[in-house]
Amino acid sequence: MNFKVGDKVVVIAGKDKGKEGKILTVDRKNDRVVVEGINIVKKHVKGNGQTAGSIEEIEASIHVSNVMMIDPKTKKRTRIGHTVDKKGKKIRISKKSGENLD
Repeated sequence: MNFKVGDKVVVIAGKDKGKEGKILTVDRKNDRVVVEGINIVKKHVKGNGQTAGSIEEIEASIHVSNVMMIDPKTKKRTRIGHTVDKKGKKIRISKKSGENLD
């Protein structure tokens, strides 16, 4: 998986198609990401002795195939490629503009 926490992505499928946000968490085992403001669901929280129960709205995870990176140069969605820099370190690049994504 090519995504990291903090990457700006756009949703390409589902009920939130076209919306943009930052990645909050990455689940590499299940190929899922949580994006800020995307896939909002209601969660019922049980109260305890000090607080009352409530219904909270939280972001649920979506599959990585439903998001794409936003190119920092063109501000449009792009695929992610890999290359090796001069120091021999593997870096992520934008396929559209060749811009460094790390």
